[in-house]
This record gives sequence, C-alpha cells and structure tokens, in this order.
Amino acid sequence: MSKEFKSYSMELAGRTLRVDIGRVAAQANGAAFMHYGDTTVLSTATASDKPRDGIDFFPLSVEYEEKMYAVGKMPGGFNKREGKASENAILTSRVIDRPMRPLFPKDYRNDVTLNNLVMSVDPDCSPELTAMLGSAIATAISDIPFDGPCATTQIGMVGGFFVVNPNEEQMAVSDLKLTVASTRDKVIMIEAGANEIPDEKMIEAIYKADSVNKEIIAFIDKIVAEVGKEKHAYTAFVIPEELTAAIKEIVPPQEMEVAVFTDEKQVREENIKAITQRLEEAFADKEEWLPLLGEAIYQYQKKTVRKMILKDQKRPDGRAMNQIRTLAAETDIIPRVHGSAMFTRGQTQICNIVTLAPLAEAQKIDGLNLLETTKRYIHQYNFPSYSVGETRPSRGPGRREIGHGALAERALIPVLPTPEEFPYAIRSVSETFESNGSTSMASTCSSCMALMAAGVPIKKMVAGISCGLVTGDSDDDYVLLTDIQGLEDFFGDMDFKVTGTDSGITAIQMDIKIHGLTKDIVKGAIARCHEARDFIMDTCMKLCISEPRKELSPYAPKISQIQINPSKIGDVVGKQGKTINKIIEDTGVKIDISEEGLVSVAGTDQTMINKAIDIIRGITIEIETGMIMRGTVVRILEFGAFVELAPGKDGMVHISKLSDKRVEKVEDVVKIGDEVTVKVVKVDPIKGRIDLSMKTSDFE
Repeated sequence: MSKEFKSYSMELAGRTLRVDIGRVAAQANGAAFMHYGDTTVLSTATASDKPRDGIDFFPLSVEYEEKMYAVGKMPGGFNKREGKASENAILTSRVIDRPMRPLFPKDYRNDVTLNNLVMSVDPDCSPELTAMLGSAIATAISDIPFDGPCATTQIGMVGGFFVVNPNEEQMAVSDLKLTVASTRDKVIMIEAGANEIPDEKMIEAIYKADSVNKEIIAFIDKIVAEVGKEKHAYTAFVIPEELTAAIKEIVPPQEMEVAVFTDEKQVREENIKAITQRLEEAFADKEEWLPLLGEAIYQYQKKTVRKMILKDQKRPDGRAMNQIRTLAAETDIIPRVHGSAMFTRGQTQICNIVTLAPLAEAQKIDGLNLLETTKRYIHQYNFPSYSVGETRPSRGPGRREIGHGALAERALIPVLPTPEEFPYAIRSVSETFESNGSTSMASTCSSCMALMAAGVPIKKMVAGISCGLVTGDSDDDYVLLTDIQGLEDFFGDMDFKVTGTDSGITAIQMDIKIHGLTKDIVKGAIARCHEARDFIMDTCMKLCISEPRKELSPYAPKISQIQINPSKIGDVVGKQGKTINKIIEDTGVKIDISEEGLVSVAGTDQTMINKAIDIIRGITIEIETGMIMRGTVVRILEFGAFVELAPGKDGMVHISKLSDKRVEKVEDVVKIGDEVTVKVVKVDPIKGRIDLSMKTSDFE
C-alpha cells in the first residue's frame, strides 16, 4: 500500500510548484519532496540531539547534490559515479546557506544539515531555485528552532522586461541573473550578475522578487500550520552575567575602546592578546569561566565596536563613514606572464595574473545545465594563511575561495569581448597577499587591470567595493559603512558587495547577520557603493592603466582565424587526423576548428601561424580554371610532373605544358621538391583531375 502523505501546490511564474510532506524521508527532522514542473528535488533538514562540545559557532552545513541521472546522463570518469561537488553545486549551497543561517538562534550549537538531492531537471524550472525553497520548507516544518520561513525568487531581464524564475533558454540570453531571498517583512539575501544594470532598475528588480517571495511565504505558512512540528528546546550558549561584569571591572569600556581603535590589524590583535592574558591570570581560580573567556572577550569587543560606530559615529580606524582606505595600484609586477596587476586597499592586497590560451583550452563543464558545456573565462581566487598572519597547510580551495572567485568572475563577464572579437580562453587568478576586509572586491579591481595589461580589449573598467551596516533598536537606527575592514565585517550586520562600471551594476553579493534589510538600507547601500567604485576608478585604477593595451605580451600566444566551408573540415583533418597533425608538426601551432568552420590557429611565431593558415586555405580552396597558384613537384613521370597545390590536391603539368620551348625530358625542367608557379587550365568536376601549365604564354 502506498503511504499517506499531504500534498500542497501553488502556481509560481506560470508553472505548478508542488510539495509532498510525509511521503519520503520520514526519519529526517523535516523533509519536503519538491516538484516544480518536472524538476524534482528532495530537501531535508536534520539536527543532532545534543549540542557539539567545544565550539562557539552554529554548526550548519548545506549540501546541494547534482545527480547526472537527473538529466539522463552517465557520470564521467572511470568509476561512473558522481565525485566531488561541482562549482555550481558549491555556489548553490552557499546561496541556500546565506539567507537561512541568520534565522537560526545565534546561541544554537546543535549540528544541522540541509541536504538537497536533485533527482530530475526540467529546463523550464530551475533545480537551484527548487532546492532553495525546499530547504526553507523542510526547516520550517521541522522541530529545529528557526525564525522563518524565508522564500527565494530569481529574476531575469530579456528584451528589457523582467522575467520571474526564467527557464534555461531565457537565462542564457538574460541581461540580469538575480536571486533574492526574503522573510515576511524584509529582504535577507541578494545575489546578482548583470549587464551594467542601472541602480534604479536593479532596485526595481529586487523588490519585484520580494513581492513574489511574500506570496510564497503565505503558501509556506499554510503548510507549516497544518503539518509543522513543535520546535524543540535546546541548550542555549550564554555568557554568565557574572563573567561579563568581572571582565568590565578589570578592563573598563574606555580601555577596550583604546584597544580596538586602530587602523592596524596586528596592533589590535596584540592589544586583545594582552587583555586576554590579563584576564586568564585574573580568573585562574575560576575554572568554569576559562572555557567561556574567548567568547566573552569577543562579545565585549563586538559591543564596543558597535557602540562606537552607532552612538559615537567613530570607526575603529578613525575613518569617516563613507571614506575608503588608502588605495594603490600597479601593473606588470610579475615578469613573463601574459598580464599582471596588484591592487591594495588599506591592509587588503591582491595580485592578479592573467593567462591567455586558445579557445580549445576553455573549461569543459559536465553539469545539469545542458546549454552550458564550456566556460571561456575563468576567475580563480586563492587565500593562503600567511595573508592573515596565520599558519596552516594548504588543502586546496574551499567553498569561500570558490565563492569569491565566482563573484569576481561575474563582475567582469559583461565587459569581456566576444570570442569572435578576441578568440582566446582567459584564466584570471587572484592571489591574496594580505587580507583585512573584502578581498573579493579587491580581486575585481586587480583582475580588471590585469586584463587590460594583458591586452584583453574589455569594453569598460570595472571596480568593486563593500558596504557594511550597524543597526540599533529600530529600523531607522542604523549606520552604513563604506569599505568595511575585517573587524567591521565580523562585528557588523552586513557585507553588501557591489561591482560595476560607471554606467551600471555587474554583480552583487549580500550577506547579513540580521533578519533582513529595509528598502531604505538596500537603496542606501547601492548608492554608497556606486559612489565608492567611481572614486576607486577615477583616483586609482585609471591613473595606473586607463585602457587595454593594443598589443599582447610577447609571451602570449598569437591567434589568427579563417572561416572555411564546414563541408571542408574533413579535408583539413584528413584520414585519422593525418593532415591536421602534419600541419601541426611542420609549423608548431595549435589548431582548433569549430562546427561552423571557424579555424583558429595559435602559436608564438606569427610566421608559422601564417604558414599554417596558407596550408589550410590551400586545402579548402575551390580550385577553378584560370587560377594561378604555387605548388611543389611531388612526382615525375615520362609524360609530365605532378604538383601538390595543397595537401591531398595534386595537379598535373603535361610535358608539353612545362615550357614554351620543346622539352625532351621532364627532368630537364623540374625536379622533385621544386616549388613552381602554375596556372589551372582545366578542372574535371567528375573525375577531380586538375590540368596545369607552366608555359609563359598561358599566363598572358
């Protein structure tokens, strides 16, 4: 017998969203079997029974699992099994995490896992969006403490019109890729990639998504009212008031202000280290307090910094609320690479290196989106421990590094030249030399300059900056902070990153620690970031490099292209690749041929590139009567000589056509290997035979 379950549905952007509760995964704390069109995702929320010992943070993990069977594909690789999460899966997990995390209790220490299993994909219904909604529903109906629900909507813009939850084809041509999560009252998460969208248009799109989110939340409320579990009690992690009072007696608020009021991260850390040592000595006989001391000092710093900013209008490093730290930029600091630039903002420093390669080296993508199979522009971000004065082994890029690289990548994509304009694959790598706040935005600035230094003809300059927030007791009690440093990020309520040109926005990523932002805060942050990025470009970046260089680095590959008839591709490749491999062997170039017949020839020696193109042109040319061509004598018989006009294309010069004079022996005029100029006197379209002449009279 089939299991009884509850099913709920609503119309969402012209498609049916259905949620089955109680049908599967009954042992999870909460489970939502999501169906959006034919897209199917199982979203579950589970929590441990007890808090994890020895931690001072909420241990939330979010997983988004892409299964190749969802699109009828076999996984690649020897094992034919899904391996580590793809970049898209990691980025989707981060987008789910960001609006959900602030809605859990701050003092909750039980392990929580939100898992999303993608089981089928309908190209008209985003599996990522379905998983975002599924995580919110599974958690809301569970017994896990959660101040939700929240809902998520995607907005595209096609032909100047907004599209709610666009399908794959619409998203591929959209000028906007916006994801917005909301609670009942406020926006809680924004992520966007955009083709220079004006500030006002972006705000309009954000609140169009917010209005749809409110409809979804009403739908979720109905589900929770009928099948939601009572939230379980938990052991709260609270600092005893006695400990807080004792700390303040030893370290008065004025002393803590002095300790944190500096623009040098190392000085601040030394000050806090000294305070910590004093307190550890003072509380040596209070063994029950010592495990809580680190968190208590952290909370003391946080309250001090927030009070200084909100009430005293003073930032820890003494800057004005809209002031950007000292800026510096330079290019070509790394020799022999194809392009390099370094951007410094205060104690944040990023060096970016650009590498150019033939389009054949573009990254191949094996994912659930069947329209996206390659990626031509790749931005990667690295964050070594020395950049923050720490020591730990390198284990490869984590989710944070992948997310920062993807944000900087989205920022530059709208200004890149098309493959037809610039036939290169481009890899941009940001190396973090020093970090004290918003390295992803410094990566955007440095990568823009490195691209220009490499000679990539980007259409406009792009810069990025982060805006922070400290809130008080009411919606109107807040302060916006331009260019937040690490301390303001840790203790503040928001990290609102915006990149763009002087004309519009190219990317947004918003992280917050509170239960949402008012419209005034969103508008204020976007305006503040626009003002700041213009300042960065005008006073720093443009003074370093104002436009893309006209010439590529001598170490970069040169690429030339020709268009051939697609029916001739087989002639260029040859039987078992013999023809194309012979061209590559003789010239040392790389050759890439598209299905449309666009041939890209890459190498470091332009002479060899030209030679390869001449050979390809010769192979694909339609030989017609009257053409004058150069060729090589490859065979001699008694009655004439065979001349290779192109690989696989020979013509014959009859002995009577070798010269205007009488010729006794063919060898008297030509030898094998001679290069000769010939005229095509006849082409047999049926037999494919080509008759040639070397007689001067035939050339007249």
